[in-house]
Amino acid sequence: MRESPISSPHWHNRTSVSAMMREVILALVPAILCSAWLFGWGIIIHCLLAIVFALSLEFIVLKIRQRDPQPFLKDGSVIVTAVIFALTITPLTSWWVSLLGIAFAVIVVKHLFGGIGYNIFNPAMAAYVFVLLSFPVEMNAWPLPASLSAHTLTEAVEIIFAGDARLIDSYSGATALSELKTGLISMSMVSEIVSSTAFGQFAGRGTEWVSLCYLAGGLYLLLRGVITWHIPVAVLSGVFISSSLGAVYDSDMYASPVFHLFGGATMLCAFFVATDPVSASTTARGRLVYGALIGVLLYIIRVWGGYPDGAAFAVLLANAFVPLIDMKTRPRVFGERA
Repeated sequence: MRESPISSPHWHNRTSVSAMMREVILALVPAILCSAWLFGWGIIIHCLLAIVFALSLEFIVLKIRQRDPQPFLKDGSVIVTAVIFALTITPLTSWWVSLLGIAFAVIVVKHLFGGIGYNIFNPAMAAYVFVLLSFPVEMNAWPLPASLSAHTLTEAVEIIFAGDARLIDSYSGATALSELKTGLISMSMVSEIVSSTAFGQFAGRGTEWVSLCYLAGGLYLLLRGVITWHIPVAVLSGVFISSSLGAVYDSDMYASPVFHLFGGATMLCAFFVATDPVSASTTARGRLVYGALIGVLLYIIRVWGGYPDGAAFAVLLANAFVPLIDMKTRPRVFGERA
């Protein structure tokens, strides 16, 4: 009896890009629903807009590159990029900001570098930084929590698609991170600043609960084996140690570690952004260095930089160091002498 030869590898754990992306999207669902409940329909609208824009642009670019779009559209990677980008921009921004951000992520950051697996920067964070630097006014209209001011689906549609400035001014306000930075610049103490309505129990009002949802989703990804513990633990450790040193040095000038862990995009960054398998470090030791670098840079930019939240800038800076980190942390080849 003749047997057909089967080439190696002979063992497959049935892991695929599409399966990993489905798990990531599933892990993001609690944070999306919590954000929509607290900050209105704009979250859902921008997630749907970003997905439609991303799939459409991915199809067009792949056709221009004379590639079959079907496998790339089915793998879900561009959907994850779209959702993460939509969660970082303000829910009250205009639809065209989302379109331009997704276009930058898909066309420039992803396909100009060769497509999936070849981009050196995280597409969602690069797109966020692009729209933040290009349209700072549009990106500053963050909605107040529902307990302070709520807007209906109709009003959210009017704000996003018609740019109703009257409604934007009625429903937007300062975030806890921006209010902290503004207050410290005006020589107020942390204890005085945190008494404002933008602050909740231990971080920003509303955003602290969204961060807990990101934490829960990240733990789910760890349990499912989609990500490893190295990068999340290193990012959170970098933020915790840096902010602890600041709080010990002067608690009137530097906020507590808990605030920095659950304020802004720290949890989203640690579990869903920094762990991007393409732009992150590939070695075990390298992931620890890479994650710690992001955590420290995030804190430095928040405290001394020009922007309230430094997560996106920290990730992009760390992405640039990944080739060096991988080179210095590469494990020794078996049999190689030191």
